[in-house]
Amino acid sequence: MSLFKSIATFGGFTLLSRITGFGRDMILANFLGAGAVSDAFFVAFKLPNCFRSLFAEGAFTSAFVPMLSQKLVSDGKQKSMNFAAEAISVLAFYLALFVLLMEIFMPQVVAVLAPGFAESGGKVELATTLSRITFPFLLFVSIVSFQSGILNSLGKFAAPASAPVILNIMMIISVFIFVPFSITPAHGIAIGVSVAGLLEILWLSWFLHKENVYLKPRLNIVKISKEADIKTLFKRITPGILGAGVYQLNMFVDTVLVSLVGTGAISWLYYANRMQQLPLGVVGAAIGVALLPILSKQLKADEIDEARKTQDKAVEYGALLSLPAAVGLIVLAEPIINILFQHGRFNDTDTVMTARALIAYAVGLPLYVLVKALAPNFFARGDTKTPVKYSIVVLLTNLAFCLILMKPFGHVGIACATTIAAFVSLYQYIHGLKKRGHWQFSIPLTQKIGKIIFCSAIMGGVMYGAEFAINIRLGDWLNCPLLPKLIIFAFLGILGVASFLVMTKLTGVLNIADILKSLLKRKGKNNAEQKA
Repeated sequence: MSLFKSIATFGGFTLLSRITGFGRDMILANFLGAGAVSDAFFVAFKLPNCFRSLFAEGAFTSAFVPMLSQKLVSDGKQKSMNFAAEAISVLAFYLALFVLLMEIFMPQVVAVLAPGFAESGGKVELATTLSRITFPFLLFVSIVSFQSGILNSLGKFAAPASAPVILNIMMIISVFIFVPFSITPAHGIAIGVSVAGLLEILWLSWFLHKENVYLKPRLNIVKISKEADIKTLFKRITPGILGAGVYQLNMFVDTVLVSLVGTGAISWLYYANRMQQLPLGVVGAAIGVALLPILSKQLKADEIDEARKTQDKAVEYGALLSLPAAVGLIVLAEPIINILFQHGRFNDTDTVMTARALIAYAVGLPLYVLVKALAPNFFARGDTKTPVKYSIVVLLTNLAFCLILMKPFGHVGIACATTIAAFVSLYQYIHGLKKRGHWQFSIPLTQKIGKIIFCSAIMGGVMYGAEFAINIRLGDWLNCPLLPKLIIFAFLGILGVASFLVMTKLTGVLNIADILKSLLKRKGKNNAEQKA
């Protein structure tokens, strides 16, 4: 499967996941608002997801997928799946112990994660209880991550990308099946989080069976842990915990510090970050997931030139999709938050505060997407140590600017610090790859990205001008009834996309006709292969 098709497949299902996630967040905003209960819930929800990104989708994936992809080339499917089963058994065992320890020491963990909660009576206790309910999700979703890694290595991206939809749907359903019998709405929704993890395991198990992959648990953990391949895996995982999880580590620092800002601040950053996660998840994650097995196989086959071309395409796709998305989020930040979340307990002030944070996050969006496009170049070579060095610098940068900016700018300062850290992270990856001779920006690629920036700026100007004209005509259009407001928002979005596509055509950045021909040609080729 080509890089473009892999990104499109994974990104398409991820987009579906993000859309259902918006539905979930609208319900959360309605039932939880932006206060003490929502702050406690979001800490409980973020805790397993933070470790999930560090372990399951960070260190484990960056070490496991390249090894499995290369074994499929050299050892065949049967031996590769034996290695996969052993790896899952060992890591699931140690993760289960970790989850147990966290459950025991959860009060201390919450006190570290959200020190500002100590000043609010009962907030620490509530966050502790909710975290104990949600934390088993880490174990379940880590197993899901391994299942996804296997499917991705086999060229199957749709099922793993669709798995997060189960979490969103389950959290929505929880409002109706668990919340009515719970102490607070947060308790019922927290139960839904852990249940969703079990359902995701069952979902991917079915798709693995379709590929004739049966992962039987191994019980001789001590013996397996001494095997050479498992030792190599662990050696790569240990530094990868920091190297691949820099973004979530920054979010962890943000949570600790924003808890000191005041009630509602955690919720404002959560909703703003959720909006940033749409393009970051659809584009950044899709590129990273699709690129890793392809690069691993190309490097294993010593196809160096092809690997560099693949890396160029990944960066180009990342810039092409993330830059206009960032501009759109900046220009339409307040309308987006207003339409999606301002109902129930979520008020005008919450909208304004969340929109300000969203603008700060959006500036760093393309930077994080490009980092996700460049990081696999290290992981595909089995190098998980170099990203550790980068992540330490980025973490210190984020922490320093959080402390500098949080007092004068509150939660917006913390979001700005995350974006500043993104600049540092991207510079390190570009410099590091060039220094090692692995990859560097070519003149054509640099020119193309420059044109994409220009096209995105024109798009932003068109959208801003149109919104300004509408405000002159109608006053503040966000005060309109819902239907006219949705029509205006849709008009601005369509106008922005249309102006961007026109500019990419005029500048030669994108040729829609060529893309359609390529897709139709590939579809025809696939149909011919199936008939044969």
